[in-house]
Amino acid sequence: MRDYSIRAAGPADLDRARAVMLDTVYRDFGTGYVPRWHGDIIDPGAAYLAPPRHTLLVALDPDGEVVATGALDSRGPAHPPNPRELAERYPSGETAQLRRVYVRPDHRRRGLARRMVGELLDFAAADGGYRSVYLHTDPSVPGAEPFWRSLGKVVHDEREDADGGNGVVHFEIPMGR
Repeated sequence: MRDYSIRAAGPADLDRARAVMLDTVYRDFGTGYVPRWHGDIIDPGAAYLAPPRHTLLVALDPDGEVVATGALDSRGPAHPPNPRELAERYPSGETAQLRRVYVRPDHRRRGLARRMVGELLDFAAADGGYRSVYLHTDPSVPGAEPFWRSLGKVVHDEREDADGGNGVVHFEIPMGR
């Protein structure tokens, strides 16, 4: 197993972190860049480095290459496109939302995403102002839904909605590890 280091991203990491994120939305999600969904990917510094309650983590391999990302911000799920009850249950300011937990394919299945999430949960707990941790995932991405089910509980599965929603699965992750 390769040794990885995880740390808060700095300005010098942003281009390499952006590359991991864009590769993921094109390859794994098949959507490519969609401005209304991925604005934070284009300017991760403004989204995650500038606000004090937000963070962007990067994982580096032994060669110093960024091979994974994980982010957290204080924005709860917006309605629309998310169901109203989720926006009410997870309000901005009180909710730590996990975002952009992406690992390059050659580095998956090594516990890296789990380590990244652990560090993000530590960040949320240290903040002291978050009362819950929320995320949503696309269950069509291989491995995503089982991974998040292993860490938290489903609070809404849009596939069960009468209209199918956006097919997204919403989770709450316990803050304490």
